[in-house]
Amino acid sequence: MEKTNKCYVTTPIYYASGKVHIGNAYTTVACDAFARFERMMGKDVRYLTGMDEHGLKIQQSAEKAGVTPLDHVNCIAAETKELWKNLGITYDDFIQTTEVRHTKIVQKVFEQLLANDDIYLGHYEGDYCVSCEAYFTKSQLGEGNTCPDCGKPTTRVSEESYFLRLKKYAEPLLEYINTHPDFIQPETRRNEVVSFIESGLEDLCVSRTTFTWGVPIPSNPRHVIYVWIDALFNYLSALGYGSDDDSNYQKYWVNNDKVCHVVGKDILRFHAVYWPIMLMALNIPINFKLYVHGWILMKSGKMSKSKGNMVYPMDLAARYSVDAVRYYLTKELPLGNDGLFSYERFVERYNNDLANDLGNLLSRTVSMINKYFKGSLSNEIENTDFDAALEEVLKVNVDEYKNEMDSFHLQNAVGKINNIVSRANKYIDETTPWVLAKDESLKAKLASVMYHLAETLRIVSDIVAPIMPSVALKIRASLGLTEAFDDLKTLEYGYKYQNNVAEKVEPLFKRVDLAEELAYFEAQSKAKEVKKEEKEEEKIPEITIDDFAKVSLKIGEIKECKKHPNAEKLLVSQIQIGNETRQIVSGIAKYYDPTELVGKKVVVVTNLKPVKIRGVESFGMVLCASDENDLELLEVKKLENGSVVR
Repeated sequence: MEKTNKCYVTTPIYYASGKVHIGNAYTTVACDAFARFERMMGKDVRYLTGMDEHGLKIQQSAEKAGVTPLDHVNCIAAETKELWKNLGITYDDFIQTTEVRHTKIVQKVFEQLLANDDIYLGHYEGDYCVSCEAYFTKSQLGEGNTCPDCGKPTTRVSEESYFLRLKKYAEPLLEYINTHPDFIQPETRRNEVVSFIESGLEDLCVSRTTFTWGVPIPSNPRHVIYVWIDALFNYLSALGYGSDDDSNYQKYWVNNDKVCHVVGKDILRFHAVYWPIMLMALNIPINFKLYVHGWILMKSGKMSKSKGNMVYPMDLAARYSVDAVRYYLTKELPLGNDGLFSYERFVERYNNDLANDLGNLLSRTVSMINKYFKGSLSNEIENTDFDAALEEVLKVNVDEYKNEMDSFHLQNAVGKINNIVSRANKYIDETTPWVLAKDESLKAKLASVMYHLAETLRIVSDIVAPIMPSVALKIRASLGLTEAFDDLKTLEYGYKYQNNVAEKVEPLFKRVDLAEELAYFEAQSKAKEVKKEEKEEEKIPEITIDDFAKVSLKIGEIKECKKHPNAEKLLVSQIQIGNETRQIVSGIAKYYDPTELVGKKVVVVTNLKPVKIRGVESFGMVLCASDENDLELLEVKKLENGSVVR
């Protein structure tokens, strides 16, 4: 099977944890632009995206929402598909890791690795980040045992686990990276991976027993497969690897020289270390290149719900258009490094690059063709002194654009488009068509100017199409072009126009007032804060003294305490309250060791209805105080067991 003329491009599948902000959306928009470009280059493209739907965090989110995990992830997947549709994402496959076509392959692969002794059963004790679904050694942790990636506190985990042998493949992986210098791009990220491997790999914990929302291991169903082992195999399960029909796997993975994984820097280690090691262990070719981008940051840092600085793509699109959002994302984020988002910068790009430069170029050109030639473009022209320079700028920048797009340097590619648009606007000033129009003997030169401007815009419509597809269609319609976009491989100057241009052109982008826009977003931000405060107030309604009197609070002494057998965050205490002893389950394991609690006198809610928590009955609740970072039991020093709290 021929290896060339195909392209398989993937995004990391999105974690099903909520609404997608512009930082999340960047990868999918960028990959869509790349996939569209490769199709216009004549490639057979398969573009994959999807949802990563297993793990403790998803289970907890579903419990909080009062729905099943499957209903929870299906709802988020539907919302995400709708978002991608609205943003013009042209994926060929959307995979959910809860699909049978995926889970069957993950189980099959795990058992194969186990049979090959590349996975073995052991015991894990260490630190785990629920948010990132990642394990860390002590040397990797941040200050106060925090996650080095997201900064949140990690959880101490101790459980029977399966392990993937990473140390065994450290040297082969280093050799592969050294002999394939373009495997990880840019070079700074490649160096980061090499340093990580050389510092010493530890075998990776790849199963969990403390929750159930995951893919069970067939030979030991008490364990579920580590979410990253599960998630990474979507790239192959989506192609039918290991199934009865693996033709797409053979076509787009084995017999393909252009497989592109595009990921954010926060998941570099999983894709550059764990994934290729699994492929080595299974004798699957490491037939991909890894393109690593940074984050889109706000002035206040990384976007997060807790900071309240989230920016959502459709909020911007509703005000400025989808194509404006797609343009900004591809323009502002260089490969490998972080980019900055601010409303001020967004509006400036919108006004300067889109409304002023591109939009005005189109409206001026079509207006002049209608005014001077009644909408008709003549091929009988007499070149001006400036035509050759414009043609050269077109040729050079189109060639460079193709190279930049093909190597996933989207920001640089957008720069080439801007060079052409800027040069065309300068060309108008140089040729002064309004002066040429006054002299009938210069009509052929005026026709040349109009033709060159139209050709510039036609070529711009082709090369801008992967990034701003709707705008590209509007440009072509304005020029009277009814044909499909050109094959970029054969794109060149010299088209023969048959139809008239449009009689009138609606502005591609309407210029906006910067001060007014900033005031609008400031008002939106304040409205969100008020809404958040109102929502918080709604959660805690006022009560009367009679309501409070319904709660029975007594002092109890903790006599015994141990870890919950099925939940790492829970402790099970035997608490003496007067003459009785009650068993109470509390979610405080992250903050207290069981042994240090014995002997403490605490405040207990004694008239709660008994509940079963993860299989263990609980007859009450101990009171605690907490903030974002810490939690403390409310203790009493002098009062006896059974004393009433009033």
